[in-house]
Amino acid sequence: MIKKIEHLGIAVANIDESLRVFETLLGTQCYKIEEVESEGVKTAFLQVGESKIELLEATNPDSPIAKYLEKRGQGIHHIAFEVDNIQTEIERLLNEGFVLIHESPKNGADNKLIAFLHPKSTESILIELCQEKN
Repeated sequence: MIKKIEHLGIAVANIDESLRVFETLLGTQCYKIEEVESEGVKTAFLQVGESKIELLEATNPDSPIAKYLEKRGQGIHHIAFEVDNIQTEIERLLNEGFVLIHESPKNGADNKLIAFLHPKSTESILIELCQEKN
């Protein structure tokens, strides 16, 4: 079951420059910066009420974020929803006819298991499911 919007992912060219903007805008400090090597991305998280903003910077030219920035420029990359049980939610969505990029959960940033739905089945919006790791 989807519980809430966990975070909005924003693709940025330079995470340090973007952090200055978002920290000032939101009046809060980044609480975590980490690299997800398997995805070729550096992430920075800011808490905003119950939700978060995740800034995403490519760490190599072949990463999905590098390709996104090249094609579309900086901007909102995805919406992430927190779920109770990611495997159950993946199965439910597959049964409903959604196309998933990941049919099995994988490790993501900020201590999460994640899976992405393909935008061709979600009105052209990249959707991420995430569940806190135990």
